[in-house]
Parts: sequence; structure tokens; C-alpha cells
Amino acid sequence: MSAKRPPAPPPELPGFTYLELLGSGGFADVYLYEQHLPRRKVAVKVLLPERMAGGSVEQFTAEANVMAMLSTHPAIVTIYQAGLADDQRPYLVMENCPRPNLQVRYRTAAFSVAEALRVGIQVAAAVETAHRAGILHRDIKPANILVTEYNRPALTDFGIATTTDSADETAGMSIPWSPPEAFGEGMDSGVRSDVYALGATIYTLLAGRSPFEQPGGRNGAADLIQRIETAPLEPLDRADVPPSLQQALARAMAKSLAARFDSAVAFARALQRVQIELAHSVTPIDILDDSPDAEEEGDADGELTRVRGIVSIEPTTAPPAGSTRRKDGAAATSPFAPAASGSPFAPAAPDETVLRPSARAGQDATVRRPRTVEPAADHTVQRGATASAAAASVTRPDAVAPGEGTPAGTAEDVAPGRSRSWLWIALGGVAAALVVALVVVASMLQPSAPAEPQASESPSSAPQDPLAGFVPRVGDLAGAAAGADVTFTWTNPNPAEGDSYLWYPVTLDGASAPQRVEDETVTVPADPSGRTCIEVQLVRANGGAGDAVRGCTP
Repeated sequence: MSAKRPPAPPPELPGFTYLELLGSGGFADVYLYEQHLPRRKVAVKVLLPERMAGGSVEQFTAEANVMAMLSTHPAIVTIYQAGLADDQRPYLVMENCPRPNLQVRYRTAAFSVAEALRVGIQVAAAVETAHRAGILHRDIKPANILVTEYNRPALTDFGIATTTDSADETAGMSIPWSPPEAFGEGMDSGVRSDVYALGATIYTLLAGRSPFEQPGGRNGAADLIQRIETAPLEPLDRADVPPSLQQALARAMAKSLAARFDSAVAFARALQRVQIELAHSVTPIDILDDSPDAEEEGDADGELTRVRGIVSIEPTTAPPAGSTRRKDGAAATSPFAPAASGSPFAPAAPDETVLRPSARAGQDATVRRPRTVEPAADHTVQRGATASAAAASVTRPDAVAPGEGTPAGTAEDVAPGRSRSWLWIALGGVAAALVVALVVVASMLQPSAPAEPQASESPSSAPQDPLAGFVPRVGDLAGAAAGADVTFTWTNPNPAEGDSYLWYPVTLDGASAPQRVEDETVTVPADPSGRTCIEVQLVRANGGAGDAVRGCTP
């Protein structure tokens, strides 16, 4: 570990308890605090005392305002609070992202195509949201993409961001991911410059190195700048990267501004098309937009692009404010609301079975529901003759002898014996008709045999262990100082053949590359600040890795 400046002492912040140092950079230190109410762990970025002169304080304040305006986006680090400590140092209270950032990860192993596409689309949505709010990031790179506890990327470090129409082009750059125009006279940064840096970042995740870095070659600043300006982009040397992805990256990183995608969302949609080509799950593009035509764009792309109202909050607002306006589309009819009269989904009589629209497209087409037997309606069940009808259908001979003048069928003309016999005949006919009706109803209610018997047995598979692929964290990580060195040791809770360990010093920008060891110990030079920290990950032989565990000397 190379010697570096000692970190500044953590400030006393009311309502927060200091836990440990997370990392140090050229402009600020980042500490881990525990917030008292609500109780949670947060990252606190504090400007260095020596940087408080000049425009650093204004730049720090601008970063707080930008992140506050955009922090509700799922792929941008959330800022909770900003203020001045008792020693007058500005600070930002931010979401704690404990997983290694993307720079640490790609130096360990290159990303899979599926993960690189997912991360690229999510970060592109964050960049597009910033652009629509009038903000250029100007420093997109793997080290500025943190990873949340839920394994989602989170863009951070808007410290050198500027408005899209600002003429102020001061502040630094990261050479390996900067576009060619960044090195010319009168730097011309814009939306397409951020698109270039985004493409270079995705290329880096897939290649395991920055785009114009030559393994084993000269990779100084001057060498990289010369290649960025003149050398063609080398195709990725991976058989699993399709030509469509190569073309999308080449267009995003074109030397000419005009040849690039004209927006981050256009680049994201190109990555979505690659996902569709590879039959991957398509990652939605989450965009915050306050423009009147936002709904139209969202409707055109369906669920692939989700456009939401932009949120603008003050840095000290807690919790963040809600949407600045209600979209017209927010009042859309609920799938459970009554339909208009005459609609095929209009409310029906209580005894009828109504097929309601599904809340999710395709649900009813994939789920077979049991049939509900409803009381038979008159037009679907063949009923037997009623008593009156049955009686009317019986042919009666005249009750009066031929030649008598009174009408047939009157009570006084029917002999008592014959009247009772015809009554019994009529009742017998009614009973027969009821039996026939019951037989018909029973036959209709009897479930019909399926045309083709369904398979009663499915191919059996061996039981699977849901924890088979789980990689545990190392345990008992501790460091002991011995002169000018510190020796860290740890334990493996579940040893397996081929296990190894990745360890790396804790820094803000992840500049120190991880190192692999086979033993459960490592010795490093002691940090001049008196506090030495490393993180260790257990790595299986198949490439799976557990969560990183941090250990520090007291």
C-alpha cells in the first residue's frame, strides 16, 4: 500500500455517530456514520479543510443541489441531507452503498454480457434523467458507479457536473473514459460526450480494462490521449459478445460527435435491442421528465421505457419531496373500475360469471382457472314440461256421450269414476316428464371426459439445494500491527477445494487493484494515519464470490 495523506478527523455531527473511514479522495473524505433517527447507516462526504478556499465550497454546494434534484432516481445515489459541520466543513449525507464499486469489480473479473447490458441500461437512464434536467455529469466511469445493498448500480460524484448550456468547462476529467474532444483546445463537452463516457464504461466492464489500455504496453496519460484521439476502437475479444453490441459500443464511442447516439436513451434502446436479440429479460428504462410530451414517449415504448414526473427538492429536505406535478395519465382508468355501459367488461347481473380484464398482460392466457358451475339459465338447460303443459299435452276423449249438447270438459258432464282415472293419468304424465328433465340436467352437469388424457406423470428431477451456489463471507477478519506492518487474518466458514481470497485496500476511488491469495492471512504496510483497513472476499473455484468483509486496525 503506497503512502498517502492521512484523512482529516471526522466531524461531530448532531444526530449521527461516527463509525469508520470509508475512503479518501483528492477533494473529500467519506466516513460511515450511524444516523439516530431514522436509525440507519449512511455515508457522509466531507470537504477537506485545505479545499475550502477558492471555488471548492461552491462546487461542493452545487453537487449537493444536483444530487438532491435527481436523487429519487433508482440508479442515482440518494442524498438525505447537507449542511455545515461545527468546524464549518461542508458535508453531504448520502445513501450507503456497501458493495464494491464497478471499478473494483471489473478489475477482479470481466462482467457477463447479461449483467453489462443491465447495468448499462440502468445507468443510461440515470444519465438521460440528468440531461433532461439540464445537467451534464462529465465524469462517468466505473469508479463513480457504486452498488447498493440490492445489487443495483448507483451513479454518484456529480462534483464536476455542469449545466448543459454552461460555458464553464473547468474541473477535471478521467482520461481513460474521456472523449477525444476533451483534449482539444476549447473543450466542447455536451450530451454526446457523456454518451461516449457511458459507452467506454460498458466496454471496460466487458473487457476488464479501459478501451484504449494496452496490456503490457505503455499506458501513460500521453499514450492514452494519443490513442483516444487517433486509434480505432478494438473489437472486444469475446465470443459471447454479438456483433450488434460491438456496433452499439462503436457508435457510442465514435470519434466524431455527429456519428454518436444523440442521447443516452437512444443508446439505452440500442442495448435493449441486444437483450431482445439474445432472448434476455429486457431492462426497463426509468426516466424522470417534466416535459408535456413525456406520456407520449412512455406510451410509445410501453413497459420498456417508464417516464415519471421529475422531483426537485432542497438538499435538507427529509424525506424527499414528491412529484412536482400530476401527469394526465395518472388518472387512467383502473382495471378494477366499472366499465362504461355497453363495454364488453360492463358489470353484469350478480348470478352471471363475468370475465374481467387481467391486471397484467398475458396473465389469463397462461393461467388455467377452474370452471365455476353456475345455475343453469333457461336458454342453456333443456327443462322438462311443467305440470300444466304436461296436462295440456295429454289427449282427453270427450267426457260427454256423442249427441249430448253441453260442451265437453265441464264438471257436470264428467262421470265421477272417469274423472279420477284421468286425474291419475295426468299425474303419471307429469311424473314422467319430471324424471326426463332430471336426467337431462344430470347429464349436463356431469363433467365430460377430456379429449386427450393429460399426462399424469412428469419427468422427475433430483431435489435441488437452494443454497448450493451460496458463497459465505469470511469470518473473524482482524488486523494486528507489528512494527511498520499490519497482519490481517480471517477464517473460512465453509472451506471448499479451490478456494482463494481477494483483498484490497479501502479507498474512495478504488484505485488499488485487488490481489489474490491462497492463505487466510496477508501482511500490508501500516497506513500513516494509524488506521489501516482492507476488504476480503471468499472466491470459489467456479468464480462465485461472497460479500466483501471489511477489517481495520483500531
